[in-house]
Amino acid sequence: MGWATSVGSLPHTDVDAAVQFVLATQAELPAAPTLPQRSPFEGMIAQAAWGICGVALDERGELVLDRAAVDPEAPLGDAQLEGAPFHTLRTFLEAVSLRTAPIKVQLTGPVTLGLALSMAGLDEDVAFRVAKQAVRERARSIVSLATDLAPAAPLVVFLDEPALVGTAQLGFPLATDDVVDLVSGALAVIEPFAVTGVHCCGTADWRAVLMAGPQVLSMPVGAGATEAAGALSAFVEAGGWVAWGAVPTSAPLGDLAGLYWKALSAQWCELVRNGCDPVLIRHRSLITPECGLALHEVAQAEHVLQLCKRVAECLQDQAVGIRLSAGA
Repeated sequence: MGWATSVGSLPHTDVDAAVQFVLATQAELPAAPTLPQRSPFEGMIAQAAWGICGVALDERGELVLDRAAVDPEAPLGDAQLEGAPFHTLRTFLEAVSLRTAPIKVQLTGPVTLGLALSMAGLDEDVAFRVAKQAVRERARSIVSLATDLAPAAPLVVFLDEPALVGTAQLGFPLATDDVVDLVSGALAVIEPFAVTGVHCCGTADWRAVLMAGPQVLSMPVGAGATEAAGALSAFVEAGGWVAWGAVPTSAPLGDLAGLYWKALSAQWCELVRNGCDPVLIRHRSLITPECGLALHEVAQAEHVLQLCKRVAECLQDQAVGIRLSAGA
């Protein structure tokens, strides 16, 4: 409870430095970094599309389609994750090979990948069928690699789904039931081996996201949580966790973590007024930045993660106070 972790992407161009940075700043739950500034193939869409039959990447990591060759039933290439998009992941997993505490990894979710393939020129039906198959296979490969290289470390695996911000908008190519089916199918592949999570860096239909069945919901503070208070209440009562994006990644930052702690506390108060248990909503919380940090300078990324750590410490202190006041 109250651990600080991150979403994944960092601005580093040196792999070893990035891995050491993660281990130093996220001791309780280190998140495997991706480094799109080092290699465009580590961008979230490029990494997800790697190995899809009929889809290549140019030198900028942009998708290049051979539509005639795209086959939703074709196996995904690079099942061993030996290619350029996974160099940093492998280095991270080797660095934590003896770890017995949890680690976090993530991969692009099927809704976001399907939308990217559609925008690149595939028919929508084909794009989401390809994404469905590709993400499930890639999830199996990532879980297999993690358990091989760091066998004693409990695994937390997030689907990164920024496209979920558009699911409630007119013209989105998928119905809500189809979104839930895509996400839940990918989570089902992971769940026997890891704690599962879904991350979205903006306001989404959180009720629908929770219907997909993650064990951790990763969402920014103030991104519509109050409107989903009933679903969130049931979620945490059933053992779910919320990873709160408590520190902004798209606005200037001050030096006082108290500002972000106050905003998070206000969010909890709103949820409590709408029926959430005031103890559970705090006890089932993690702290993260709102989004990835690839577009920041290294010093800025360090500052963001230090603020996350201070907010997490505030949460831990409050939890101790709650236990003491209850006579625990």
